[in-house]
Amino acid sequence: MAEEVKATTNEAPEVEQKVAKSKAKKGKRIVQSGEAHVQATFNNTIISVTDKKGEILTASSAGANGFRGSKKGTAYAAQIAAEKVAEIAKRDHGMNSVDVFVKGIGLGRDSAVRAFGTVGIAINSVTDKTPIPHGGVRPKGERKP
Repeated sequence: MAEEVKATTNEAPEVEQKVAKSKAKKGKRIVQSGEAHVQATFNNTIISVTDKKGEILTASSAGANGFRGSKKGTAYAAQIAAEKVAEIAKRDHGMNSVDVFVKGIGLGRDSAVRAFGTVGIAINSVTDKTPIPHGGVRPKGERKP
């Protein structure tokens, strides 16, 4: 029985000596054309650039660029955020053209789209994906006597 105890104590250090595998770093993908998704609310503007499959390449928002409070909802903040995203997409991923999808009714809708043109990325199309209610809510029932 003493030998069995020694065997179990010798096995424990072997379990601790497992080496952690390191992940290989992914290279940056070159994407000639992609999609730009702009979500413009009254409080913030979020812009993300994806490839045609929808996998995000880069993203930014007005809040991530240092704007705080009510300044995040302005057109200027949306322009700065869009310029930053477009610059990264062009520099790191070689993006030349985008299809823009806009969602929301915030102030940064137009300025975010125009910012892609100022950086030098061609805009193929602009699509409005703002959800529009139809049918409305169920009306309240009649009053009971």
